[in-house]
Amino acid sequence: MRALGPGSVSSFLKIILDVVFYALWVGLGVSGLMLFAALLLSFNPDLIGDIALSVGESKLLSSGPVLMGAILAVGLYLAGVLVIVARLRLIFATLTAGDPFHPDNVLRLRVIGLMLAALELGRYCFQFASAWLLPGQNRVESSLNLTAWFSVLVVFVLAEVFREGARLRREAELTI
Repeated sequence: MRALGPGSVSSFLKIILDVVFYALWVGLGVSGLMLFAALLLSFNPDLIGDIALSVGESKLLSSGPVLMGAILAVGLYLAGVLVIVARLRLIFATLTAGDPFHPDNVLRLRVIGLMLAALELGRYCFQFASAWLLPGQNRVESSLNLTAWFSVLVVFVLAEVFREGARLRREAELTI
């Protein structure tokens, strides 16, 4: 089984990324519609007061601004994952074409690394905001996720490996 080129593992993974990409767009659209509906319902507080998500015996989201903030946080998270998947699709398109060390892949990997870091920082901000706004409801222990930060470092190292591979490919093309 081949790793690069048409009919390879990379082309199969590109198809999976395409499906996930469009599913994320649908999820982002649904969260946008939900945010818009919550915003419209906020003009009549009696209607949104009846909307609540229950977890166990406690009502987790019972007020309009908290509900809209949670929907906004989900939308932002989906947008961040969408940026990552979009860049991965472009990288896998070059792998399927048999050109793994394309110079644009370096920037794509750097954007992925930055977005992974932003998503992790966003998670910390969301935990802080939920602990501040919902003091009795916060059951999530905020901790440093070493796996996420290790992933960020690995992606940046891979970006440098791809940069070096692109440089070596340019040098090889110049030699006769």
